Amino acid sequence: MEDVRTTYTIGKELGRGQFGVTHLCTQKQTGDQFACKTIAKRKLVNKEDIEDVRREVQIMHHLTGQENIVQLKGAYEDKHSVHLVMELCAGGELFDRIIAKGHYTELAAASLLRTIVQIVHTCHSMGVIHRDLKPENFLLLSKDENAPLKATDFGLSAFYKQGTYQLSFLSVTL
Repeated sequence: MEDVRTTYTIGKELGRGQFGVTHLCTQKQTGDQFACKTIAKRKLVNKEDIEDVRREVQIMHHLTGQENIVQLKGAYEDKHSVHLVMELCAGGELFDRIIAKGHYTELAAASLLRTIVQIVHTCHSMGVIHRDLKPENFLLLSKDENAPLKATDFGLSAFYKQGTYQLSFLSVTL
Protein backbone atom coordinates (compact mmCIF):
# COMPACT_ATOMS: atom_id res chain seq x y z
CA MET A 1 0.00 0.00 0.00
CA GLU A 2 1.59 3.21 -1.19
CA ASP A 3 0.27 6.46 0.26
CA VAL A 4 -0.89 8.82 -2.49
CA ARG A 5 0.38 11.78 -0.43
CA THR A 6 4.00 10.71 -0.82
CA THR A 7 3.77 11.45 -4.56
CA TYR A 8 0.95 14.01 -4.80
CA THR A 9 -0.29 17.08 -2.97
CA ILE A 10 -4.08 16.95 -2.64
CA GLY A 11 -5.81 20.26 -3.39
CA LYS A 12 -9.29 21.71 -3.81
CA GLU A 13 -12.42 19.62 -4.33
CA LEU A 14 -13.48 19.24 -7.96
CA GLY A 15 -16.56 17.08 -7.59
CA ARG A 16 -18.48 14.59 -5.52
CA GLY A 17 -20.23 11.30 -6.34
CA GLN A 18 -22.02 8.50 -4.55
CA PHE A 19 -18.85 6.80 -3.30
CA GLY A 20 -16.05 9.26 -3.97
CA VAL A 21 -14.82 12.82 -3.78
CA THR A 22 -12.55 14.11 -6.52
CA HIS A 23 -9.79 16.61 -5.72
CA LEU A 24 -7.22 18.43 -7.76
CA CYS A 25 -3.82 16.89 -7.07
CA THR A 26 -0.32 17.94 -8.03
CA GLN A 27 2.58 15.60 -8.57
CA LYS A 28 5.26 16.81 -6.17
CA GLN A 29 8.22 15.99 -8.41
CA THR A 30 6.96 17.56 -11.66
CA GLY A 31 4.19 19.99 -10.69
CA ASP A 32 1.84 18.28 -13.16
CA GLN A 33 -1.82 18.42 -12.18
CA PHE A 34 -4.25 15.50 -12.08
CA ALA A 35 -7.61 14.59 -10.58
CA CYS A 36 -7.70 12.26 -7.58
CA LYS A 37 -10.90 10.35 -6.87
CA THR A 38 -10.90 9.26 -3.24
CA ILE A 39 -13.24 6.45 -2.21
CA ALA A 40 -13.71 6.04 1.55
CA LYS A 41 -13.48 2.38 2.55
CA ARG A 42 -16.20 2.90 5.16
CA LYS A 43 -18.64 3.50 2.28
CA LEU A 44 -17.79 0.10 0.82
CA VAL A 45 -20.23 -1.81 2.98
CA ASN A 46 -20.24 -5.22 1.28
CA LYS A 47 -18.19 -7.48 -1.00
CA GLU A 48 -20.00 -6.20 -4.09
CA ASP A 49 -18.96 -2.59 -3.35
CA ILE A 50 -15.33 -3.67 -2.94
CA GLU A 51 -15.49 -5.70 -6.14
CA ASP A 52 -16.99 -2.69 -7.99
CA VAL A 53 -13.96 -0.56 -7.05
CA ARG A 54 -11.54 -3.32 -8.05
CA ARG A 55 -13.34 -3.72 -11.37
CA GLU A 56 -13.32 0.05 -11.98
CA VAL A 57 -9.52 0.07 -11.61
CA GLN A 58 -9.15 -3.00 -13.84
CA ILE A 59 -11.37 -1.49 -16.53
CA MET A 60 -9.58 1.86 -16.46
CA HIS A 61 -6.21 0.05 -16.79
CA HIS A 62 -7.67 -2.02 -19.63
CA LEU A 63 -8.85 1.12 -21.48
CA THR A 64 -5.55 3.00 -20.99
CA GLY A 65 -4.40 4.72 -24.16
CA GLN A 66 -7.85 5.22 -25.66
CA GLU A 67 -8.17 8.80 -26.90
CA ASN A 68 -11.58 9.74 -25.52
CA ILE A 69 -11.39 7.96 -22.18
CA VAL A 70 -10.00 9.59 -19.03
CA GLN A 71 -6.58 8.08 -18.37
CA LEU A 72 -5.80 6.40 -15.06
CA LYS A 73 -2.34 7.43 -13.86
CA GLY A 74 -2.26 5.27 -10.75
CA ALA A 75 -4.24 3.58 -8.00
CA TYR A 76 -3.29 3.93 -4.34
CA GLU A 77 -4.67 2.56 -1.11
CA ASP A 78 -4.24 3.48 2.54
CA LYS A 79 -6.00 2.34 5.69
CA HIS A 80 -9.03 4.56 5.09
CA SER A 81 -9.36 5.09 1.33
CA VAL A 82 -8.70 4.04 -2.23
CA HIS A 83 -7.33 6.82 -4.46
CA LEU A 84 -7.54 6.86 -8.26
CA VAL A 85 -5.23 9.45 -9.83
CA MET A 86 -6.48 10.36 -13.29
CA GLU A 87 -5.97 12.76 -16.13
CA LEU A 88 -7.31 16.21 -15.23
CA CYS A 89 -10.21 17.35 -17.41
CA ALA A 90 -10.31 21.05 -16.52
CA GLY A 91 -13.28 21.79 -18.80
CA GLY A 92 -15.75 20.15 -16.42
CA GLU A 93 -18.79 18.03 -17.17
CA LEU A 94 -20.61 17.94 -20.49
CA PHE A 95 -23.82 18.46 -18.48
CA ASP A 96 -22.59 21.86 -17.23
CA ARG A 97 -21.45 22.86 -20.74
CA ILE A 98 -24.89 22.01 -22.14
CA ILE A 99 -26.60 24.13 -19.46
CA ALA A 100 -24.17 27.04 -19.99
CA LYS A 101 -24.61 27.02 -23.79
CA GLY A 102 -28.39 26.76 -23.61
CA HIS A 103 -28.57 25.00 -26.97
CA TYR A 104 -26.34 23.43 -29.60
CA THR A 105 -26.61 23.75 -33.34
CA GLU A 106 -27.61 20.56 -35.11
CA LEU A 107 -24.06 20.23 -36.45
CA ALA A 108 -22.46 20.71 -33.00
CA ALA A 109 -24.90 18.26 -31.40
CA ALA A 110 -24.20 15.70 -34.13
CA SER A 111 -20.46 16.08 -33.57
CA LEU A 112 -20.85 15.49 -29.81
CA LEU A 113 -23.07 12.49 -30.37
CA ARG A 114 -20.62 11.06 -32.91
CA THR A 115 -17.85 11.24 -30.28
CA ILE A 116 -20.08 9.59 -27.65
CA VAL A 117 -20.98 6.76 -30.04
CA GLN A 118 -17.27 6.32 -30.89
CA ILE A 119 -16.48 6.08 -27.15
CA VAL A 120 -19.20 3.46 -26.65
CA HIS A 121 -17.90 1.55 -29.69
CA THR A 122 -14.34 1.64 -28.32
CA CYS A 123 -15.50 0.33 -24.95
CA HIS A 124 -17.62 -2.42 -26.53
CA SER A 125 -14.84 -3.45 -28.92
CA MET A 126 -12.59 -3.88 -25.87
CA GLY A 127 -15.20 -5.92 -24.01
CA VAL A 128 -16.37 -3.17 -21.63
CA ILE A 129 -19.93 -2.02 -20.98
CA HIS A 130 -20.07 1.41 -19.27
CA ARG A 131 -23.65 1.10 -17.88
CA ASP A 132 -23.84 4.71 -16.62
CA LEU A 133 -23.82 6.88 -19.73
CA LYS A 134 -25.07 10.39 -18.94
CA PRO A 135 -23.78 13.93 -19.59
CA GLU A 136 -22.28 14.09 -16.07
CA ASN A 137 -19.95 11.19 -16.97
CA PHE A 138 -18.40 12.91 -19.96
CA LEU A 139 -15.71 15.50 -19.22
CA LEU A 140 -14.10 18.15 -21.38
CA LEU A 141 -10.30 18.21 -21.41
CA SER A 142 -10.20 22.01 -21.20
CA LYS A 143 -12.49 25.03 -21.21
CA ASP A 144 -11.87 25.56 -24.93
CA GLU A 145 -14.96 25.53 -27.15
CA ASN A 146 -13.67 22.53 -29.13
CA ALA A 147 -12.06 20.66 -26.23
CA PRO A 148 -11.91 16.87 -26.56
CA LEU A 149 -14.67 14.93 -24.81
CA LYS A 150 -13.66 12.07 -22.48
CA ALA A 151 -15.69 9.32 -20.80
CA THR A 152 -15.22 8.86 -17.05
CA ASP A 153 -16.72 7.09 -14.03
CA PHE A 154 -16.43 3.40 -14.80
CA GLY A 155 -17.72 2.45 -11.33
CA LEU A 156 -20.77 0.64 -12.69
CA SER A 157 -18.98 -0.80 -15.71
CA ALA A 158 -18.55 -4.47 -16.40
CA PHE A 159 -16.52 -6.70 -18.68
CA TYR A 160 -18.76 -8.27 -21.29
CA LYS A 161 -18.94 -12.05 -21.11
CA GLN A 162 -19.65 -13.99 -24.30
CA GLY A 163 -23.14 -15.52 -24.23
CA THR A 164 -24.55 -13.15 -21.60
CA TYR A 165 -26.83 -10.17 -21.83
CA GLN A 166 -26.23 -7.19 -19.55
CA LEU A 167 -29.56 -5.76 -18.43
CA SER A 168 -28.97 -2.75 -16.18
CA PHE A 169 -27.33 -4.40 -13.14
CA LEU A 170 -28.59 -7.90 -13.96
CA SER A 171 -26.51 -10.40 -15.90
CA VAL A 172 -28.32 -13.24 -17.63
CA THR A 173 -26.50 -16.24 -19.11
CA LEU A 174 -28.09 -17.99 -22.08
